[in-house]
Amino acid sequence: MTDAALADDAPPVAKPQDNQPETMAWETKRRRFVTIYLPLCCFIFILLFPFYWMTVTAFKPNAELMDFKNHNPFWISSPTLEHIKHLLFNTAYPSWFLTTMGVAIGSTFLSLFASTLAAYAIQRLRFTGSPYVGLAIYLAYLVPPSILFIPLATMVVQLGLFDSPLALILVYPTFLVPFCTWLLIGYFKSIPYELEECALIDGATRLQILRRITLPLAVPGLISAGIFSFTLSWNEFIYALAFIQSSERKTVPVAILTELVTGDVYQWGALMAGSLLGSLPVAIFYSFFVDYYVASLTGAVKE
Repeated sequence: MTDAALADDAPPVAKPQDNQPETMAWETKRRRFVTIYLPLCCFIFILLFPFYWMTVTAFKPNAELMDFKNHNPFWISSPTLEHIKHLLFNTAYPSWFLTTMGVAIGSTFLSLFASTLAAYAIQRLRFTGSPYVGLAIYLAYLVPPSILFIPLATMVVQLGLFDSPLALILVYPTFLVPFCTWLLIGYFKSIPYELEECALIDGATRLQILRRITLPLAVPGLISAGIFSFTLSWNEFIYALAFIQSSERKTVPVAILTELVTGDVYQWGALMAGSLLGSLPVAIFYSFFVDYYVASLTGAVKE
């Protein structure tokens, strides 16, 4: 037998295993860390650090707030509730809080009612020029509040609503209704029109269809618009500063800035405590309906 034949009959020599899968896995993990986790950590830090600073300042005694040499500015050595106690019992903060809550709830319900009817009419009734009407309503949202300030102030004074929370409830829908209408138009578009056609064949009226079919299916969109309206109403500053003058009737964003700053003296502990307590309702409201809010972004009804 020749050497070539012996070479062909010989068993193959085992080669060392390649480390390519492990290298690829390491490269994937490193790429994922650089492209996902690192930007996410930076985003969370930038987003949450102001709230952390606000919380730390709210529970710090004045001695620590004014002495950074002997105390760590990012940590609390001796926590205190003095600022919250001063805010709740020595100021009109409970009245400010209730006023803000009433204004936010009232303007939210008023805006949702008007936006639902407008969005349904534009998207479902299909009258002539309905797309242009929807575009015009959304363009109204782009008008800066500072431009509408003078005519709205004139109307508020003429109606005798100056220095009244009712003025804010009626004024806030001017910038809430356009966006909510545009949002609900997009969500109503995702609801199959065949459902309404079947109801029309069975003899249902438009109001019955809206109440029994469209609105139950559009709950995520309504909650999304409600979150937007409530948050914007709660944090609004310009109109609340201009239309409310009495100290006890002011909203939280305006009151903590105008009532807790005397001259050039800033009550930082009370300011941060008021901001912290004022942000809790919005956070709680959002946490209860976050699933519906996410569903509204993707559309919950498919044909």
